[in-house]
Amino acid sequence: MSRVHDALRRAEQGIPFPQEGDQTPRAGEIRRPEYLPVESGLGPASPAIRLNLNAAMLADVPVVPFQPAPESHLLDLSNSHETPAEEFRTLRTRLNHLQTLQPLHTVVVTSPSPAEGKTFSAVNLALAQAHIAESSVLLGDFDLRRPIVHNLFQIDRTPGLSDYLTGRCTFPQALRKVEGMNLYLLPAGSPVKNPLELLNMRQAKALFEELPRIVNWAIFDTPPLLFSADANLLATLADGTILVVKIGSTTFDNVQRAMQSLCENNVLGIVANGARASELYSKYTYYYSKTE
Repeated sequence: MSRVHDALRRAEQGIPFPQEGDQTPRAGEIRRPEYLPVESGLGPASPAIRLNLNAAMLADVPVVPFQPAPESHLLDLSNSHETPAEEFRTLRTRLNHLQTLQPLHTVVVTSPSPAEGKTFSAVNLALAQAHIAESSVLLGDFDLRRPIVHNLFQIDRTPGLSDYLTGRCTFPQALRKVEGMNLYLLPAGSPVKNPLELLNMRQAKALFEELPRIVNWAIFDTPPLLFSADANLLATLADGTILVVKIGSTTFDNVQRAMQSLCENNVLGIVANGARASELYSKYTYYYSKTE
């Protein structure tokens, strides 16, 4: 069995890694594990897993320049006259209002099928949230099957999420901070053969529980609901789920099936992607004139 698979098995079953100087327990003596594997970098866990994350860890995160790829379609959220950007600011405002009414820090963004705009929505929502001065935002690429966030921001894919969960790096080492804004990126990391098995580990659940201690918002891009079980699993761990559909493409049947797969639990709403520019322009001509 490989070192990584052995780390996965031991972490999942709560088996401590052998340490130098360990003594063989006497007959009848039962020893409970006090720590997770040393190489996991996850910290104390007795008996449940604890990550002990804190905001001070973010000071060690490497900084990368904001250089989005030309094909990324990232919005210029500093331009108040750009109507698509205004839509994401509206979505941000509604989520921030919901946060005042209920515990809401971790959000899964998914879609029924591929090519419906889930990544576009997740990335631009994270950018919109990060433009609030006091708001620290984590954008996590949890689509371990077809990760793309690292390409959009033109950063290295590794180290990232999978490397952290398998103990190959610490949490700060898996992150990147975008220069000039409070946006932290968690790329997918090294390729894995079974993403669902990795995301089902207790370390992933503990990560969702600890993130509200260090960031105000954690937004996760995940695989489509009807093509894998990853998003369904992650939706049970997050505080809320946003479903992205594409106008003129997503069928009503697929929306129904996606909602049923989520059991309608913690569904915050549906984002309609692909509206015509004329529809968006007419919505905001009341507020902005051509001379402004």
